[in-house]
Amino acid sequence: MLSPGLDRLDHRDRLDHRDRLDHRDQLDHRDNGKRIVNDSWKITLGELDLKMGVTIVEQSAQRVVATMPVEGNRQSFGLLHGGASVAFAEALGSWAAVIHAGPGRSAVGLDINATHHLSAREGIVTGVATAIRLGRTIASHEIVISDDQGRRLCTARITNLIIDTPAPAPSGS
Repeated sequence: MLSPGLDRLDHRDRLDHRDRLDHRDQLDHRDNGKRIVNDSWKITLGELDLKMGVTIVEQSAQRVVATMPVEGNRQSFGLLHGGASVAFAEALGSWAAVIHAGPGRSAVGLDINATHHLSAREGIVTGVATAIRLGRTIASHEIVISDDQGRRLCTARITNLIIDTPAPAPSGS
């Protein structure tokens, strides 16, 4: 189903419109009324991400994609640990929110929830965080984690509060 008003556009215009929508993440920050590109922050893996074997595939405010091996992230019954899935989902959604926040701002988690549909015993899982709403003070993302066969293992939703990053304390204080 096309968005309202798109039903009157020809095929080329629809493709052009989708292309513009896909690149909104580069245009969502304003500086004195002018749109600016936010490419100043790149994802850096934290200690837990490194221990979990996370690899970044794609990053923008609209969409973050990463992979994680099942091996090393299993619970005692040999299945992918649900907590590993939630930690993975939280990382993806939080990274996307920080990219959206832009320079001088950051994101802190307000809420995360997850539904575990299936589990995996081996292989690589892929997480895709997709923006639900990117606002001035709140960013919400849905994260879908799938196995090697494309089966949905987990669906998570995270809401982050966008905050100003505190200025560093003066040295010698």
